[in-house]
Amino acid sequence: MPNPTEPTASASPARVLVVDDEPQIRKFLDISLRAQGYQVILAANGADGLTALATQGADLVILDIGLPDRDGHEVLKELRLWSQVPVVMLTVRAGETGKVAALDAGANDYVTKPFGVQELMARVRALLRQHAADSHEPLPVFDDGRLRIDLSRREVHLSGEPVALTRKEYMLLALLLGHAGRVVTQPQILKDVWGPTHQHDTHYLRILVGKLRQKIGDDAAAPRYIATEPGVGLRFLPQTEQNLLRTP
Repeated sequence: MPNPTEPTASASPARVLVVDDEPQIRKFLDISLRAQGYQVILAANGADGLTALATQGADLVILDIGLPDRDGHEVLKELRLWSQVPVVMLTVRAGETGKVAALDAGANDYVTKPFGVQELMARVRALLRQHAADSHEPLPVFDDGRLRIDLSRREVHLSGEPVALTRKEYMLLALLLGHAGRVVTQPQILKDVWGPTHQHDTHYLRILVGKLRQKIGDDAAAPRYIATEPGVGLRFLPQTEQNLLRTP
């Protein structure tokens, strides 16, 4: 019986994002993972890794703790604000404290460098199987014939053309679509998109939603997709409600 977490002739191969600043490690993991039939995305720092995950998606992340721009634990904490993708942490620290910190931050597994490739591949397979078993409900897809948002594929199209969103623009759109028809408050959006220390920075949100509206062809004065509830928050409009709000 085919394993749904591994490449088959009838299923797309699982996509693995590798975030590591060492070129040799990236090359080694790229070759090893591709040999197992996985698709591989490579990133050399935390910022590029988060952007790749938000824009391209991944079924599993291999994340190094010692990154040049940000500590891997910080990257993991930000990632966990908007994604539950399985994460394997890589580190040269073999102590128990480091393992506990990684697991507490939301890692699913922990591997110490140098590591055996067979052991790592076995952990990858186990996490993909577990994640597939836990993923019962498909992510929502929005399509009104003009704008299409597919959260499972992390794709946005406007009039058939792909829309290039930044990481935070995508996070905001996914958050609102996930609560379609319901108001998401400003503090909740700021916490989920920027983190718990930014719950009062409403000017960040005004700028971000303005850019997002422009990219998806929306108008704040006559909203087709994103409605503002003054002083409260934002709401993604269900298709039935869009028609009511646009009726003269």
